Amino acid sequence: HKKVVQDMFKTLYDKGYIYAKEDEAFYCKHCKRFLPDRYIEGTCPYCGNKNARGDQCDECGKLLDPKDLVEPRCKLCGNPPVFRKTKHLFFALNKFENKLLKWMSDKNHWRPNVKKFTENWIKNGLKDRAITRDIDWGIPVPVEGFEDKRIYVWFDAVVGYFSASIQWAKERNEPDKWKEWWKNKEAKHYYFLAKDNIPFHTIIWPSILMGYDENLMLPYDIPANEYLRLEGEQFSKSRGLAIWIPDIIKRFDVDAIRYYLSINMPEHRDSNWTWEDFVSKNNDELLGVYGNLVHRILTFTWKNFGEIPEQGELDEEDKKLLEEIEKTSEEVHSNLQICSFKKALKNIMSLAQKGNVYFAQKKPWETIKRDREKCGTTLHVCLRLVKALSLMLAPYLPFSSQKVWMYLGYNDSIHKHTWSEITQDVETGKKIEKPEHLFKKLSLEDIMEEKDPFTLLDLKVAKVVDVKDHPNADKLYMLQIDVGELGKRVIVAGMKPYYSKEEIKGRNIVVVCNLKPARIRGVESKGMLLAAEDNKGNVALLSPKDSLAGEDVVVEGITKNPAQTIDFEDFKEIKMVVDEKRRVVYNGKPLKTKQGEVTVDEKVEPGAKVL
Repeated sequence: HKKVVQDMFKTLYDKGYIYAKEDEAFYCKHCKRFLPDRYIEGTCPYCGNKNARGDQCDECGKLLDPKDLVEPRCKLCGNPPVFRKTKHLFFALNKFENKLLKWMSDKNHWRPNVKKFTENWIKNGLKDRAITRDIDWGIPVPVEGFEDKRIYVWFDAVVGYFSASIQWAKERNEPDKWKEWWKNKEAKHYYFLAKDNIPFHTIIWPSILMGYDENLMLPYDIPANEYLRLEGEQFSKSRGLAIWIPDIIKRFDVDAIRYYLSINMPEHRDSNWTWEDFVSKNNDELLGVYGNLVHRILTFTWKNFGEIPEQGELDEEDKKLLEEIEKTSEEVHSNLQICSFKKALKNIMSLAQKGNVYFAQKKPWETIKRDREKCGTTLHVCLRLVKALSLMLAPYLPFSSQKVWMYLGYNDSIHKHTWSEITQDVETGKKIEKPEHLFKKLSLEDIMEEKDPFTLLDLKVAKVVDVKDHPNADKLYMLQIDVGELGKRVIVAGMKPYYSKEEIKGRNIVVVCNLKPARIRGVESKGMLLAAEDNKGNVALLSPKDSLAGEDVVVEGITKNPAQTIDFEDFKEIKMVVDEKRRVVYNGKPLKTKQGEVTVDEKVEPGAKVL
């Protein structure tokens, strides 16, 4: 990757698309460092968002220069930065305006929000952007005189598509294989992303490709989504406002989650995840329209025939449903081709609803009593519908679709089959399997009342009375702590690489008092202190300042009901993070004592995980 990035950078420089210019950059006197764009926050000059970043505003999607921000502040310490002169290399985006407009002129298959956003950006005039930064991480600049600079991430990141393809080809021992994808006029490149990344993929990345090698394939489609929000709030790991994948897949059927995300996809405007809507979509649509239809058809056929019955003479209702299958297959195919995934799913669910009407009108439970052959024809048509639905839904609901496929008597993977099979007949006489319900009915009350794992924790403020080196481990301390009414105890903590004894002794910390005792290198530890660690490996202790030893640490709205003991593996499932205000938060709410909110030292960055 490094080699490819530097080669593209140097080629653009040699062609005159990258040039040197003296500039002013933000410098934080308190932190004693130049600030990368994302280390600067302030008010967006376009929409007034007070938490815009130095490179982009998440609210309105505008690309920004740090100088554009109103009342800028250092994200690390909150102090206002100052300008200092520095020399940087700039990418001449303005040279690509006409080329970009010409390239975009036939992109009528793009989503309207993507095309309009990009056209407006270009027509307003593209500004050349600094492509280097005064930082010590990243790829070194391959230009003499700029060796101490680094290539900035927005250039480095998009080149990853190209460099990964080259690496893939090398690992296959076919070093030129990448050309089949990048120099093949028949190849189509799709970039799936969120709206905040639109300009990087419709303006910056195409410009880099145009300037580097005009024979490389430009993006064919950039189906960018708007934002999915959580109960009206923006998802934010640093604020704890998130749905954690490991947690949710334990609680709910994976295909139920996939269905809701697909039918609620923010393709053209922001959408909202709410638990009430999740339950409604699961019960009324996934289960009520599709799941029950499939189960009724398969169960009735299995009980009365045990195999796919023969198709007799078709009446008008039979023919109409088969025509609907073919029509829907074409509609879904067309919508998938233009990345209109939500509309395609609605097409499929509409067909399932028509199947419910057909099944109710044909009343096979009555015809089985007087005309078994006619009943068999009805079920044969129904099973063609089930097969078609399972194939069309396979990309959306891979697991339940595979179950349906097996119930229909197939022994292989549904995902090995092709779109053309949707309208093909089912095999008369094929044995079918006894079906089970595909989905479960959900209760909103049960979801909302489900016990929050945080209630099981017994978090308390403890004062460190004494600190000793662990006799059998170089990186461990033995801390004697005072937990108020619970008395004194010893815990083992891996803080030696981060804090001196003097820094820890006498301070307040937060301790998990009911963690199952464990012997750590021969010393029993009765509890665990909490600390935050960020992506760079920085570690900071939680700081319940001015609190008394033994005080409870709580989260507003969650009733404390601690278990007698809790295993470390269970504790790890409770996701606490550090937010922008250096508060420790759980599900967006801060940890508190009677004296106030629990914070961390300035050693770690927002988003740091607490363990």
